[in-house]
Amino acid sequence: MKAWPALVSGVLFGLGLTLSGMSDPAKVQGFLNITGDWVPDLIFVMGGAVVVTVLLTPLVLKRAAPLMADSFSLPLTAALDKRLIAGAILFGTGWGLSGYCPGPAAVSLLYGYKSTFVFFIAMLLGMSLEGRFSHWLSHSER
Repeated sequence: MKAWPALVSGVLFGLGLTLSGMSDPAKVQGFLNITGDWVPDLIFVMGGAVVVTVLLTPLVLKRAAPLMADSFSLPLTAALDKRLIAGAILFGTGWGLSGYCPGPAAVSLLYGYKSTFVFFIAMLLGMSLEGRFSHWLSHSER
């Protein structure tokens, strides 16, 4: 019965993405276009997320464990490595070019746009290839 909180969280996340305009690629690309016709709407979405995170994270971490898990899953290191930087560059490039990142892309499938389906399939293909590529990369660095 542990799946229902994930489902509820996912539905709330999708609703928030839709209501905030994060599932509209034109709005996202307008926000990222700081040298042209900039659309600042999404700064409020990000600002709200930062405020909630800053205020609630210390309270949550005072608990012995999360409500729906046995323990917290926190990063073990704060180091920036090549893999993290390359992933951030790929993510940002894809987000800027398409206006989608994984969450909004999944929500936007409900609109039925062909371009969303193409992006989503390409995203899934990229995710499936990542493991193989990482394995190959780790063996070639030896």
